[in-house]
Amino acid sequence: MLKFNLETEQEFNSDVHVENILGTVEEGDVTVACWEPGQVSPNHCHPDATEIYFCYQGGGTMKTPDETIEVRPGSFVVHPPGELHEYTNGPERTLLFRVRYGKDMAPRFLEWPSNKNYKPSEDDLNYFNKQK
Repeated sequence: MLKFNLETEQEFNSDVHVENILGTVEEGDVTVACWEPGQVSPNHCHPDATEIYFCYQGGGTMKTPDETIEVRPGSFVVHPPGELHEYTNGPERTLLFRVRYGKDMAPRFLEWPSNKNYKPSEDDLNYFNKQK
């Protein structure tokens, strides 16, 4: 059994959202993700893992190629393997609980316009070139 308290595990950073892996179970992990107002994730996917977000406090929007939805306390979003998604935080601090599971949880970043220091990796470039 794993047991955590999201309120004591939270850590915020004004430069970039913080993802703190709390524990692992077999082919998965559980994470607390902390977002300051206006922070944006990379537009990314996990080719070989499912990713689930549960909004504990705060909220924002989750965008996929097909739709954009509002994320607010009590809501959760499930991204199947390979689904491209990007989270934009709203006007207040947000605490998300995330679960990932699959044979490989590595992300592939398509782009990250809000991060001026982002440069795509060779693996990211190769992955998205194969998708075309």
